[in-house]
Amino acid sequence: MEKEYSILLVEDDPSLGYLLTEYLKMKGFEITWAKSGKEGLKNIESNYYDLAILDVMMPEMDGFTLAGKIQNVAPELPFLFLTARSLKIDVLKGFALGAVDYLKKPIDEEELVVRIESLLSRLGKKTVVAHEDKNYSIGKYRLNSVNQELSFENEVTSLTSRENELLVYLVNNPNQLCSHKDILIHLWGKNDYFNRKSLNVFVSHLRRYLSKDPSIKIDNVHGQGFILKVNSP
Repeated sequence: MEKEYSILLVEDDPSLGYLLTEYLKMKGFEITWAKSGKEGLKNIESNYYDLAILDVMMPEMDGFTLAGKIQNVAPELPFLFLTARSLKIDVLKGFALGAVDYLKKPIDEEELVVRIESLLSRLGKKTVVAHEDKNYSIGKYRLNSVNQELSFENEVTSLTSRENELLVYLVNNPNQLCSHKDILIHLWGKNDYFNRKSLNVFVSHLRRYLSKDPSIKIDNVHGQGFILKVNSP
């Protein structure tokens, strides 16, 4: 890696936390290990991280609750979940909260490193693009993709990283079909069942955010993809 990425690991299991911390350090990452959700939140409020790795099952503040708070204090921070829970509803909930990935325990350390490097590389490339072309007009809305803010008149909606990325992708391809596969490969890096379900959740979020302007519509083309339709006044 060209740069030493800063990663926050939030894991209450002392054995796994120590193992992952030492392994990721060995692979060249700068790691901060928080042993509870509350400690993780304090770190996020006072430090910058390129990525957060959140355990789901923790006392006092679980990973899902922490993820919700991240959207308020550091909406630009991408995060992934680690969990022993494999229920589909938990996976979908994780993606709905804005997770960029979801890994099930027991963790394969080598797979984790590959996922992290792929995520950071992909997110880093998109950050450069976002800064080059940061302001977009969408009907009566304005999108600032760097601040991840969608504005309508005097009302501002803060977007999650994934919502922001998806809206930028659709805005850059207006009034044309964006296939499920192309969106998923571009944003998630892979086209699979869980990511397709997650994509539908994020599209629902964007439809709700954009509902104040009747000239804007995100159409679902069954079995193919989505079209962001923006009708000129």
